[in-house]
Amino acid sequence: MRQLIFLCLVCIAMGVQAQAVKAPEVKEGDGPYPQLIIRGVTLINGTGAPPIGPVDIVVKQNRIVNIANVGYPGVPINENRRPKLEAGGKEINCTGMYLMPGFIDMHGHIGGGQAPIAEYVFKLWMAHGITTIREPSAGNGLDWVLDQKAKSAQNKITAPRIYAYTSFGQGAKEPIVTADQARAWVIENKNKGADGIKFFGASPEVMDAALRKNKDLGLRSATHHAQMTVAQWNVLHSARAGLTSMEHWYGLPEALFTNQTVQNFSLDYNYQNEMHRFGDAGNLWKQAAPPYSEHWNKVMNELLSLNFTLDPTFNIYEANRDLHRARRAEWHEDYTLPSLWAFYQPSKISHGSYWHAWGTEQEIQWKENYRLWMTFVNEYKNRGGRVTTGSDSGFIFQLYGFAYIRELELLREAGFHPLEVIRSATLFGAQALGADKDLGTVEIGKLADFVIVEENPLTNLQTLYGTGAIKLTDENKVVRVGGVKYTVKDGIVYDAKKLLADVKKIVDEEKRKAGFTLKQPGIE
Repeated sequence: MRQLIFLCLVCIAMGVQAQAVKAPEVKEGDGPYPQLIIRGVTLINGTGAPPIGPVDIVVKQNRIVNIANVGYPGVPINENRRPKLEAGGKEINCTGMYLMPGFIDMHGHIGGGQAPIAEYVFKLWMAHGITTIREPSAGNGLDWVLDQKAKSAQNKITAPRIYAYTSFGQGAKEPIVTADQARAWVIENKNKGADGIKFFGASPEVMDAALRKNKDLGLRSATHHAQMTVAQWNVLHSARAGLTSMEHWYGLPEALFTNQTVQNFSLDYNYQNEMHRFGDAGNLWKQAAPPYSEHWNKVMNELLSLNFTLDPTFNIYEANRDLHRARRAEWHEDYTLPSLWAFYQPSKISHGSYWHAWGTEQEIQWKENYRLWMTFVNEYKNRGGRVTTGSDSGFIFQLYGFAYIRELELLREAGFHPLEVIRSATLFGAQALGADKDLGTVEIGKLADFVIVEENPLTNLQTLYGTGAIKLTDENKVVRVGGVKYTVKDGIVYDAKKLLADVKKIVDEEKRKAGFTLKQPGIE
């Protein structure tokens, strides 16, 4: 087993990543219905408006047709005010529950060598209320992603709706080194059916040409400004050329430099050494202009003027400031695949597994890094900027679905009001995808994508985790509360807890086949 895992990791590190097994074509969930009425729920509509309820929400097939205010909290509902159930219709009693728009994960890799079962990934997302994902870089191949996208759109598989962003240059017959080559590839990418492009960096000439052509064609874009090219091309260059969103934070501190032009790399730095890469990155925000300084404000205001979107993915780097917390998260035992757990372990070849000598000093540096990073992101939101939620799961001890909820918590830590957090997870994600006509809020005419929960998520976002939150009852009994009750996509109602149980069965079977027992690093 260990030899097989090692070979898998070598393949991934070399870019020879095996495709994930596609999700099975089976009908799951109930509906869509000629009419579906969700009764008595408290609505958090995704716009930033406060909760209101009780309301009855009426769906026909996959569209919202009515949102009826049917009473007042703590007062019996006058049944004469309620929308009538039509023949063939279905009603669900959600009295006392909360309903939000379906969540949007703006950085959702569907898996590959370390998580090679698409059903596993999809059901973890859906079990946490994620009904839409942006798949950055099409790691399983564009044709593979477009196949799963089409089947999800037709509800032939249990999966979020998918927006496919191809990694720039993917499938090119030769390296792209000229502006003409860049423009030709961008045109071909659109013709193949991609929704956008994920960039990592290139020469300024190539980046400028590709971004401008992509914008001309009406496609969206995202960039992880990798350190190998960011000295020549940072986030301001990208945004000016037409980039619509940035991932993580690379390229932003570099745009905020005032006393230098490159990151203050250690003199023995090697980008292929991930310990160097992430260790040095923990000092990067300290090298940027201080918060609210003239240059800091200038950069922020220019990005705001360009209607630029930040997708910070705070969660994916959280292990850098608290490795123990990330690797001991309680869901690993039941929901992390053996291959994924093996991928997380200290390694010199697998991405994000750089735990060679990570300790107090590195974590303290990263805590300060987060403080400065979060200050920028929160102020960007305060000035009217769009901040979305993405998880980048499958790396650095971050598990699909669970990591997304952690991202919501980290936005709260950054200073977002819980209603602002929900707006980032819904409306702002839809806007960034150019899909807010159909998605992102609960409004008449929009698609019926919902998250329904029994606990008030605004008072404790942890109740959105599949494992729930701990609570002591009036009878002095410790219980678990929460977890998503229903995920509704396209008017189809899924039992979220059943989806999570399906995931556990997949993990249990993989453990059985491999004779696997989860152990912490260095423990035999």
